[in-house]
Amino acid sequence: MTIGALSIAIIAILLSVAILRGFKEEITTKQRGFFGDLVVTKQTLADYALMPVLLSDSQRTEILSIPTVESINGFATQVGIINVNSEVEGVMLKGIEPTYDQRFLKSSLVDGNILNLEEDSNEQQLLISYYLANRLSLKVGDDLIMSFVKDNRTRKRKFLITGIYRTNSDDWDKNYVVGSIEVIRKMNNLLVNETGAYEIRINDFSKLNEVTEAVNEVLPVELKATNVVEFWADVFNWLEMLDMNDDIIFVLMVIVAVINMVSSLLITILERTNMIGILKALGMNNTALRKVFMMNSLYIIGYGLLIGNLVAFSAYFFQRATHFFKLDPSIYYLEFVPMHIDVLTVVVLNISVIILVFLTTIIPSMLITRISPIKAIQFK
Repeated sequence: MTIGALSIAIIAILLSVAILRGFKEEITTKQRGFFGDLVVTKQTLADYALMPVLLSDSQRTEILSIPTVESINGFATQVGIINVNSEVEGVMLKGIEPTYDQRFLKSSLVDGNILNLEEDSNEQQLLISYYLANRLSLKVGDDLIMSFVKDNRTRKRKFLITGIYRTNSDDWDKNYVVGSIEVIRKMNNLLVNETGAYEIRINDFSKLNEVTEAVNEVLPVELKATNVVEFWADVFNWLEMLDMNDDIIFVLMVIVAVINMVSSLLITILERTNMIGILKALGMNNTALRKVFMMNSLYIIGYGLLIGNLVAFSAYFFQRATHFFKLDPSIYYLEFVPMHIDVLTVVVLNISVIILVFLTTIIPSMLITRISPIKAIQFK
């Protein structure tokens, strides 16, 4: 029973840490993916198309020289209305440059291809979400007309759907389509290099705050860099709260393991009272006797953790390979239970459990010192 309790404890600890870390990483990746790690604007997202931004080559070079900064790309947004197949849908067109990093969009594709904007003739290409495609009965290869209201005039543009993406985030799937920034530049009379905002990506998310400060020092006073944590504060505060679940599960499982280990040791001492008396009568001291029982406890702990680790890692790699356990994406933003854990974390958790559980056996093992050899030999 003790071995089983220890196995269950380490299984619960490892899988809870793996799931919560995987969940945090997947959600963070999604939040970073669509608008990058930092966005440089004059005001808010709603004003990208109305407030043109232009960084000089020297400013862009200086930003790119900041450690961990990976790329900087311009984009703009424009509100539009899609009217197709007797359905009307208001959307936000996100216009991107030919050099825009489309890795996140590519990883989110369910059909078709990402945008190829190297040639002017490809300005009509458009990515729409899986949600909008289903709602408007559209598929890759279909074309549509999108209407834009500008200066009290309605302007219509024709687009060709080249890809369908799904992020499982209502903020993007229900609202955004992705196309060429040149469409927005022409409608708003922007200069060749002007954009609505700049999207900055970094390769070390742990240094996000430092990079945000460094970028703001480079920018002119009328511009400001806002990072993804500041912009999506509610989401990231919620993710931070998940760390508490890790701690609670760890504490509860260690308590369960400790109670079972202490009970097991006390029962073992009770069963071996006669043997303890005989060994004491033969001259074995209390310290040596305690070591025998504590080493036996260590064996039980190790055996329980070995079984628990084997089961936990089997479940971990099975889920990583098959995505067998599913989630409701409308609630969790993900279609399956994500898992991620590194070797160092596994080692630290196992060692922590061994030390904490083993230390708690010191006190009950002191019961051996109170056993009288004469009474112990007569004990039945």
